[in-house]
Amino acid sequence: MAKGKELEGRLQRIEEQLRLFQKVSRFMVKELTLHEVLQGIVALVVEFTQCDSCLVYLCDSDDLVLCASNSHHEAEIGRVKLKLNEGLTGWVARERRLLAISREAYRDPRFKYFGELKEDSYEAFLSAPVIARNKVVGVINVQHRAAHQHTGGEMEVLTTLGEQVGCAIALARMSNLTMATINHAELVVAGPPLRQRA
Repeated sequence: MAKGKELEGRLQRIEEQLRLFQKVSRFMVKELTLHEVLQGIVALVVEFTQCDSCLVYLCDSDDLVLCASNSHHEAEIGRVKLKLNEGLTGWVARERRLLAISREAYRDPRFKYFGELKEDSYEAFLSAPVIARNKVVGVINVQHRAAHQHTGGEMEVLTTLGEQVGCAIALARMSNLTMATINHAELVVAGPPLRQRA
């Protein structure tokens, strides 16, 4: 009986993950600005993880710039920056690795205090690199005010979302005219030859 309930709970969580990824994919195919896509993704992450804060930083040369937030940081969007060698967020970008801290994230020696962000005092921190075409182009952070043990599912979801955000950024660089006039088949046919299966 207990095993059945556990299996049912696991199946429900997988269905929730699938719905989350479907919703993010729909953002990416709509005609929205990158800011609208990022804000939509942030709202979905907050709903899925029940976190208190979700922040998206994007690369600008050697800086990471705050570009989206659920925490009403309108004044800080575009203004809060850190170097790639600063803070937990910078570490995630440099190392291209997920980082999960369940309590006292602000005590980690890599932590950078901003002052204007209330998240500086939050306990739990989960962060994944945003990757486009195998390059780190940003970082997505999920934070909880109280201590929180991150599940393997949450870590997997955030890693996948980092990849989806990377795709959204790559798509945002293409104009509507480019999308309408490009010969999509030519991208494959004119590219390097497809490998033959042995």
